[in-house]
Amino acid sequence: MSTPGAAETPAAAPSPPSPRGPWDLPNFRWLWTGMCVSTLGSHAAGIVYPLLVLALTGSPEIVGWVTALRVTPFVLLCLPVGAMVDRWDRRRVMLICDVGRFFVVGSLPLAMWWGDPTLAHIIVVAVVEGTFMVFYNLAEVAALPRVVPRGLLPQASAYNQAGWAAAGIAGPALGTGLYQISRALPFGMDALSYVVSAFTLWRLKGDFSAAPATGPRQIRAEIMTGLRWLWHEKIVRQMAMLTGSMNFVEASVPLLLIVLAQEMGASAAQIGLIFSAGGVGGVLGAIVGGRIQRYFSFGQVIIGTTVLQALLFPLYAASPSPLWLGLVYGLIHFLGPVYNVVQFSHRIALIPPGLEGRVNAGFRFIAHLPNPIGAVLCGVLIERAGSGVTLLFFAAVFGVLALAAAASHTIRHTPRLPGH
Repeated sequence: MSTPGAAETPAAAPSPPSPRGPWDLPNFRWLWTGMCVSTLGSHAAGIVYPLLVLALTGSPEIVGWVTALRVTPFVLLCLPVGAMVDRWDRRRVMLICDVGRFFVVGSLPLAMWWGDPTLAHIIVVAVVEGTFMVFYNLAEVAALPRVVPRGLLPQASAYNQAGWAAAGIAGPALGTGLYQISRALPFGMDALSYVVSAFTLWRLKGDFSAAPATGPRQIRAEIMTGLRWLWHEKIVRQMAMLTGSMNFVEASVPLLLIVLAQEMGASAAQIGLIFSAGGVGGVLGAIVGGRIQRYFSFGQVIIGTTVLQALLFPLYAASPSPLWLGLVYGLIHFLGPVYNVVQFSHRIALIPPGLEGRVNAGFRFIAHLPNPIGAVLCGVLIERAGSGVTLLFFAAVFGVLALAAAASHTIRHTPRLPGH
């Protein structure tokens, strides 16, 4: 009973329930859906780029150079773009990139109505699409903490890994199937996927703009701020170097598997199924990736997945058929998302607010710098020494990396973060 004359205190409005997971948040559902659709299109077209160039030129070395050119923009631009993303509205950046990729990739199927595309046209599309991908990718990573609370980042990362992996299942098989009907269809599908992604980004709610500048901004100084933070955070530095070295090996795999499968007499559709098997492994790895870190330490997961991948890689050489190539590829891709979920969620939880774009750009610069080198070296070695020698070389590199990871005191003894 209230005291006469006392002011009535209004009842407090009930606070909204805390989300149990990322899927409870509409913004995350929209962002995840658009990412999955555009990734599906990218996987469908991505497997076709080397098939198309190999069919037009017959040269694994040229395929290696085209593959390298497709990923080179990330290496050259990720540092300045990371600083720019920390200045701009991340949602707007992603929208512009999707519209740009629609027109660029869409030019290939239009050109194919009149005949085979030129190698120069393919290279231009690959480079420009790769440039837009740099802006989109870094903006998406920087936007994620605006979409989900930091405590849900490991689960959100696992969802993203599952989405990428699911697209990896359907994309290669769909792309090579469409390629056998018409060379233009995989690229047409990729272009349309960017329309869907743009629509989902348009549906996002909230503020994705950068924090207001407190003084004059200099892009070089901003880049160096992100790099200094990364370099002084020892575990982040070591993970960037380990990931980059592993990417050097992984850059060889698409062309290497295509050549090995063709030497076994595989059709384009069978080659697509090999890469789809990797997607199956990736989905399973993403499903367990968010859970594994609850039961194992950071070092156990990173070292364990690296060593197991190094042991599996030489089995490509012992594969008697395309089916076995797909099985080995699937097993390796099961371990990849587990590694990625753990290292990504640990890294992003450490980065101070406002530095997300720059630090992730620095990490990805180091991680992707060896990609063009691995792709070109693979093409050169296959053309001049054969697929067997090429496979043994990259298997040996992977073995050295596994030993280095196991020997790292920093990786072995990195403490578990709160909420992980």
